[in-house]
Amino acid sequence: MSWLKTGLEKEPPEPTNPIGIVVIGLLEPDMHDAAKEMVRKSLKKASFKTIDLGRAVPPATFVAKAKETNANIIAVSINMVAAKENLQKLASMLEAEGLKGKVGIMIGGAAVKGEDADKIGAVYGKTREEAVSLAKQLLEKNK
Repeated sequence: MSWLKTGLEKEPPEPTNPIGIVVIGLLEPDMHDAAKEMVRKSLKKASFKTIDLGRAVPPATFVAKAKETNANIIAVSINMVAAKENLQKLASMLEAEGLKGKVGIMIGGAAVKGEDADKIGAVYGKTREEAVSLAKQLLEKNK
């Protein structure tokens, strides 16, 4: 029932001096956002500015928002196999925009594994605590 407890957590305040910017959302057509919300709140508590794109977000929207906000990281929650099919498209669009190596990709969710992350040069996490650690590692790597 920890997911229920997390869902009832109050919204953390915006960090006054963010350590990085994370664009977060569910890759289309995914609509299951409980895990994404846990990760988003954890990142916010860890002093990341989070830009939540919501549910069923097209890959192009992730890339455009990352470019517009000068984001450090794109965090994608994937809980449906159909959404997993859009991972390569996201990575290709990021490269086409010249953002590969500048914007890290984090993935997690029920429909993906570490191998899926490896295929697109992303990092994979299973828990919200791991997401914070991975985000900090990506910041260091892409400096």
